[in-house]
Amino acid sequence: MEKWLNYEYLDKDLRKQLKAMDEEELNDAFYTNLKFGTGGMRGIIGPGTNRMNIYTLRRANYGYGKFLLSLKDKPSVVIAYDSRHQSLEFAKDSASVLASLGIKVFLFPRITPTPELSFAIRYLKTTGGIVITASHNPPQYNGYKIFDSDGCQLVPELMSKVIYEIDKAPDMFAIKVEKYETLQEQGLIEEVTDEVDFNYIENVKNITFHKNDPKQIKIVYTPLHGTGGYLAEKLLTDLEYGFTLVKEQMIADPTFPTVNYPNPEDINAYKLALKYAEKNDADLICASDPDADRLGVLALHDEEYVFINGNELGVILLYYLCKKRQVKNGVVVNTIVTSDLGKKIAEDHGLRVVSTLTGFKYIGQQQNLLENSDEEFFFGYEESYGYSIGNFIRDKDALQTLVLIAEIANYYQLQNKTLIDLLDDIHKEYGYYVENTINITLDGIEGLQKMKQIIDYFRDNQILDLGIKAKIDYLLSDTGLPKENMLKYYLEDDSWFALRPSGTEPKLKVYFSAIGKTKESALKRKSEIENKVKAIIEGVK
Repeated sequence: MEKWLNYEYLDKDLRKQLKAMDEEELNDAFYTNLKFGTGGMRGIIGPGTNRMNIYTLRRANYGYGKFLLSLKDKPSVVIAYDSRHQSLEFAKDSASVLASLGIKVFLFPRITPTPELSFAIRYLKTTGGIVITASHNPPQYNGYKIFDSDGCQLVPELMSKVIYEIDKAPDMFAIKVEKYETLQEQGLIEEVTDEVDFNYIENVKNITFHKNDPKQIKIVYTPLHGTGGYLAEKLLTDLEYGFTLVKEQMIADPTFPTVNYPNPEDINAYKLALKYAEKNDADLICASDPDADRLGVLALHDEEYVFINGNELGVILLYYLCKKRQVKNGVVVNTIVTSDLGKKIAEDHGLRVVSTLTGFKYIGQQQNLLENSDEEFFFGYEESYGYSIGNFIRDKDALQTLVLIAEIANYYQLQNKTLIDLLDDIHKEYGYYVENTINITLDGIEGLQKMKQIIDYFRDNQILDLGIKAKIDYLLSDTGLPKENMLKYYLEDDSWFALRPSGTEPKLKVYFSAIGKTKESALKRKSEIENKVKAIIEGVK
């Protein structure tokens, strides 16, 4: 802390915050360095080595810049940012650090969805990319994701090289950064043009199959105060859907004033959208998270709006694609915590399924590998509302998902079926699969210790009374995947549960999947497994 206070040029707002912090706050702000996790680097905005600020970002950008320079003599980067506090400031400082190293930077002139950043990297043929975002985290957070030349977030093999360069970087206060305006004048920083928007939108529209069908459904859409609003409105207009926007949430506001938690996985995030839907007799409610890479959906069924979870939405998208998309040697990519129902459907349609670790970078990596093979990427998805439909980006995309789920809902409504009817048809054909994820928040140093105790207990002890058939330890076993501190248990009836510390938030994530001959029996089995696992967790001291 003293080093920060003694730095003559310390940002005045950070200095003021630093002086106002108590001992506990200071300890949490400085006890470690902000680290890269599953979805990049995220942290609370403020002073300290464990916080998001221009100084912690400068070391990250310096290391990333040195990594890019090791790949190419004249590398280039495109940078996007979301609607959060200080996102533009962080984006401009990132541009300045990289440009000061001689790297050409293209910066988006407005808030931009993460999937469009992935597209822009490929379209502009840059060496890499950055997006400043904390996705669905609370308002006090911001974050930083870095990408390769394919538009894919860096996988561990590449990330380790960046971290090596960060570790070698000068002290964060010693990194020399030229003025942003000077670097612009030198031609090292340029704005991204509207041409990228146009081409991204055209690619998204081309994932559909029934553009000319009469549009019967009514949609309510919200970007939850994030980046998706402009592009979603443009896409729905161009495709001639009847839709209503949640006006209050179309405003890009870093405080997220109308929601407690801007996450489409949380049913409470839809309160305002539900009012709009009831008023406008909508058939579908769609909400993208603040960086517009994930989409949540509620569908009208028997005069009620039914929440569709991430696994169910993935199954609906996959089932429809299986019926409509013709490919040779197609491959579906999902994750090891995604429902097994998708695999059953894919294999029934002659598709191979590859399961990766959690984190969409691994799905993007598989897309890249398939480009140089005799197989073809078909669909990629994960249970947390992330879906990749077209092969023109290497990340999950709420805009593609919005366009395709609107078409699916419309297609089946023309047959007098809702999305819930469709889901029931799928279950009747393939079996009833029910999933749930619980998030146990464990903040600070004590939280990290508690998380370790829980994982260690499951790792070191035999779990009785659940009929366990197999245990997979992704940290200690040779699974053919990168090492990850995660455990997965398969039960005698092929139901399963898994435990994994979140790579982006101070949470222990516990996943459950149960199978039954009926929906009721599957739900009962899920509750039984969930209650027993929660009891074990609560008993860990």
